Amino acid sequence: MKNKTINKERGFSVELKSKGNLKNATLTNGSYNSVLVEGTIGELMQATFVEGIILEVVGKKGILRIDLGENEIKKTTHQDRTEVINQ
Repeated sequence: MKNKTINKERGFSVELKSKGNLKNATLTNGSYNSVLVEGTIGELMQATFVEGIILEVVGKKGILRIDLGENEIKKTTHQDRTEVINQ
């Protein structure tokens, strides 16, 4: 994954070891532009930053990668979470 911090977009990838670990993939979830992907990466094995710019969460059944730097993670308050959900 390339780092896209210049335009503030964040990419992600999910790599599952089996199709059976994919619970749901919905391309129209109540609206025409919405996409929902659900599944399991299994028991957490490790969560680390790769090259300081990719959060990599490794489970027994798969890997989740997100373009997100260590310096971008902060503790949020309940108000912060509500503001994000309502966007």
